[in-house]
Amino acid sequence: MSQTSSHSTHSAEEDARNDKIKIYVNGEIVPKAEAKVSVYDSGFMLGDGMWEGLRLYDGEWAFFDEHMDRFFNSCKAVSLDTGLTPDGVRQILDDTAAANGITTDAHCRFMVTRGRKAKPFQHPGLSQFGPTVVAIIEHSKPVERLQSAGIRLGTVPQVRGLPMSQDPKYNSHSKLNCVIACLQAEQAGADEGLMLDPLGFVNTTNACNFFIVRRGEVWTSTGDYCMNGVTRQKVIDLCRANDIPVYEKNFSLYEAYGADEAFLTGTFGAQTPVAEIDGKPIGTGARPMTERIRALYKDLVTENVAAQKASRA
Repeated sequence: MSQTSSHSTHSAEEDARNDKIKIYVNGEIVPKAEAKVSVYDSGFMLGDGMWEGLRLYDGEWAFFDEHMDRFFNSCKAVSLDTGLTPDGVRQILDDTAAANGITTDAHCRFMVTRGRKAKPFQHPGLSQFGPTVVAIIEHSKPVERLQSAGIRLGTVPQVRGLPMSQDPKYNSHSKLNCVIACLQAEQAGADEGLMLDPLGFVNTTNACNFFIVRRGEVWTSTGDYCMNGVTRQKVIDLCRANDIPVYEKNFSLYEAYGADEAFLTGTFGAQTPVAEIDGKPIGTGARPMTERIRALYKDLVTENVAAQKASRA
């Protein structure tokens, strides 16, 4: 998807340095053109793997512990033995960033699959060669225009599934559900898809968690069917700590269309304002609550980075 022809919450400023980055693949840091995995890899064949997205600020990975909690819990839930520890992951990320001379304004996609298969079939026991581990770190800053223009959402027929189908809390390599939602939204003229849960209540977009603001209150979904977002939880915690009424609840498109403000949360974009849903403008265009939360979150990142530096001094 061209970053210049469409908007998404992952739209980044162009940076030519990313053409020559080095990537970690199974113990080696290699030039981008040489970063390859087998066509027998379980991630390629089946989407059998987990990933984590992290952002680098001033030499530290923001909310690293929370990201590792989510990552290792997901791996445990699907019996994926990574052979790693959080400290080991940290070393991989730090070494890869250092090899690229990257210290800030960067995004990492850290990926682990069940590894190469002996035969091209589904059974996990065919992954007999150990996990595949990859870390991609790019120079990456969200495009500024999204903060003023906002993102356009379109409600899509693709829904967030039930936990016994494929729990949305997994950051799994199998993202076809979200890809379909994204395609449905773009084909309808929107930037991203607003996905409902199996009961018809508003849930997330295809890429991010979703919040609305109504009469001074911040609402988000119950969390029963949504992604287990680190940034989502930080926003909820910040609201509670700063006397901002916040509710995790069921709400319908009726409430979303009539919201005063709406925004998305995610590791890459932090908080991205929503301009419209299904062609209906959200509020008047003023976003005082979103701006307040953005400022609080920025301060929280700074505090987290400083605490990590102090603990590693």
